[in-house]
Amino acid sequence: MSTTDDQQTRSCVSCGINIAGTNAAAFKCPECGKQIYRCAKCRKQSNLYECNECGFTGP
Repeated sequence: MSTTDDQQTRSCVSCGINIAGTNAAAFKCPECGKQIYRCAKCRKQSNLYECNECGFTGP
């Protein structure tokens, strides 16, 4: 998979929208280190997220 393909498949872990080309945050899960992506709207609203890998939940 190329970097371009990877960017096109990124989705917000909170709401599920495609975040390619948006002002989204990317960070590693505090528990397991898996990359997590969140859209600007969910970040602003402090929506909860859950890591798909380990189940860690954060604001």
